[in-house]
Amino acid sequence: MTRFTALLSCLLLTGISGFSQVSVTIKTGPARDTISRHIYGHFAEHLGRCIYDGFYVGEGNKTIPNRDGIRLDIIDALKKLQIPNLRWPGGCFADTYHWKDGVGPKKDRPSMINVWWGNTTEDNSFGTHEFLQLCEMLGAEPYLSGNVGSGTVQELSDWVKYVNHPNGSSPMPVWRAQNGRATPWQVKYWGIGNEAWGCGGNMTAEYYANVYRQFTTFMTGGNTRLFRIASGASSDDYHWTEVLMRDVPASLLEGVALHHYSVIDWNRKGPAKDFSETEYFATMKQALRMEDLVRKHSEIMDKYDPAKKVALIADEWGGWYDVEPGTNGAFLFQQNTMRDAMIAGTTLNTFNNHADRVRMANLAQAVNVLQAVILTEGNKLVLTPTYHVMEMYKVHQDAALLLTEINTPDYVRGGEKLPAVSVSASRDKKEALHISLVNIDPAKSQNVRITLDRTQPYVVADARVLAAGRIQEYNSFEAPNRVQPAPFKGASVQQGVVRLTMPPGSVIVLTLK
Repeated sequence: MTRFTALLSCLLLTGISGFSQVSVTIKTGPARDTISRHIYGHFAEHLGRCIYDGFYVGEGNKTIPNRDGIRLDIIDALKKLQIPNLRWPGGCFADTYHWKDGVGPKKDRPSMINVWWGNTTEDNSFGTHEFLQLCEMLGAEPYLSGNVGSGTVQELSDWVKYVNHPNGSSPMPVWRAQNGRATPWQVKYWGIGNEAWGCGGNMTAEYYANVYRQFTTFMTGGNTRLFRIASGASSDDYHWTEVLMRDVPASLLEGVALHHYSVIDWNRKGPAKDFSETEYFATMKQALRMEDLVRKHSEIMDKYDPAKKVALIADEWGGWYDVEPGTNGAFLFQQNTMRDAMIAGTTLNTFNNHADRVRMANLAQAVNVLQAVILTEGNKLVLTPTYHVMEMYKVHQDAALLLTEINTPDYVRGGEKLPAVSVSASRDKKEALHISLVNIDPAKSQNVRITLDRTQPYVVADARVLAAGRIQEYNSFEAPNRVQPAPFKGASVQQGVVRLTMPPGSVIVLTLK
């Protein structure tokens, strides 16, 4: 090949044909860290139609299949994701929720006003027993958010005793048995308030650190070792993390939370589906900030906890847009497009790659709210593009993290640029390699060359792609299967090198054996 021919070939692969070149190296040797399955957790708040008319359709519902009011098609769909944990009851709702109002005979439970989300009246028919039954049906671990903002130390201490202590050991488990549950649920994960810097009490970091110390001192788990999670920072509030790590004794702290939403502008979020490419770029700019946020919060935690015993818990993340026209503005119901698949894929790649510190995360939220994996309307159910990404990525759960290096072209818009491709990789217990790739560029394909540092004779055992003609594409109740994974035939591996071409705006997961 002449020098001119080589140059012409390079041009054809980059600018002229709309292709770019991506180079990835994967170190397949012994792994140091495991990607916790809990990174793939979900969030269910008493907000809009997430619980009522979502997970819970009521015991008397004869038109939607359910068990004790819990919707069965949602259970089936989430079980296919191998959902590891579910966070409840909030969110902002958690710091106005008094758990004792939600146990006992339903006819005796007092109603309440959901002051955070539309001032709707709730009858407390879905409470602790119902939620923990839901988790048992899912095979997921419950993650309970305690009321610190308007609750008391005694109230949270009693809740722990109610769900965890053996029957007869104190009044709380006796009450639990009277309400139909003799054996404890042994709930491990507990959030000590939510967004204490905002809706959880508008506290300073220094004040909250003392409140946290007080509440956790009186939480006794019975035969269950508690995993206590502090209300953490909003996005880049690094001072908050610094204070918690500095002022809270290690004996009282297992996790520090982090909340970050991919929002263009809190005063003008933009439409969920009919968005421009400029709005898409701005959203992805916010989504890709997660890499920087995780890295910088981890650096602060490393100063006080070099052994990485305390986990970073990203228990609220996802895209946030304007509600769908004609729906209740306080219910946060939004469509879910291929843009959300891009957010999910890139964010999960970030969490995977920081598995040494990130050991739990919760997408906001599971059903009918924000970046939901499931949307419902009456007896209809739609699986969103985000659902499909979570399902494709489940191969990483509890697999060994493989270190990756990537050289990627940029996605350029309006004088700004973002890395076009992200990647994470893992090796499961059967020695299969899993590689997840995301191309956020909505117009350019990407030629990808993946070099494995060992040249053993791998073959492509499985490959799937999630892509659509437009980044605005979504699944509707009328067309529920418009966006779904498909087999990907374009990957080859030879002498330790994998080659493939990624379509614009796509997610690909490869399995090599």
